[in-house]
Amino acid sequence: MAVNLRTFVHTGGLLPGGIAGLTVLVQGIFQRFFGMDVPYGRLYLALNAFPILLAVRKIGKKFTAYSCITISVVTILTEILPTTTITYDTLLISIFGGIINGAAISMALLAGATTGGTDFVAIYLSERYAMDGFNYVLGFNAVILCCAGLLFGWDKALYSIIFQFASTQVIHVLNNRYKKNTLFIVTDKPDEVVRCLNSDVRHGVTEMHVFGTYRRQERTMIYSVISTPELKMVLKDLKEVDPAAFINVIKTDQVSGRFYIKPND
Repeated sequence: MAVNLRTFVHTGGLLPGGIAGLTVLVQGIFQRFFGMDVPYGRLYLALNAFPILLAVRKIGKKFTAYSCITISVVTILTEILPTTTITYDTLLISIFGGIINGAAISMALLAGATTGGTDFVAIYLSERYAMDGFNYVLGFNAVILCCAGLLFGWDKALYSIIFQFASTQVIHVLNNRYKKNTLFIVTDKPDEVVRCLNSDVRHGVTEMHVFGTYRRQERTMIYSVISTPELKMVLKDLKEVDPAAFINVIKTDQVSGRFYIKPND
């Protein structure tokens, strides 16, 4: 992330999103309309107070601590690393800078941390309301950048929205924690399959008695919804329990009701 900031983002002069973008926007508003210079550091820390408090109370202290380490390391490396120019094409900078930024955020999420700011809010929304919180953060960033476009010029603001969009799409591809799959398992060994699912995951299992028209005999169908990171392990264990089982895996966009998500801490 630090390398990305010192190459693509710095060269393109893109406007930041998230809390950093909101800080710059508030600074600009106070400067333009009130003639006041608001210190960036103190304002940035003040605006970060709510996301950090939300993370500590609702996501986890360990997760928040790791995120603070991530923020500190990125800050230090950004100060140390030299500025390097790869291209001056603002469109290329917006696209590839966004891709690298999304990959960096996904790496942090994989390690049980995040890069701070609005990412805390995205994680909270994803876990609390079973929704794609990063899409809402993208919308928030778009609003912030449009307001910044009114104050500082539209070119950089619109390119910055492309940067944020590319970053969000990469996170969607690489971060599987909140994705879900529905399993339909037709088997002659329902007890063994249910025990396998109960030992592998902490999700509800529904057993249905069905009729197979090919062999004209009674069968059992097991229904369950599991998270995508658990899928590979579950399929492997199911094949060991019942090699003849017919398993249909369907991507699930949304569930309503209680669905277990492994805590961050």
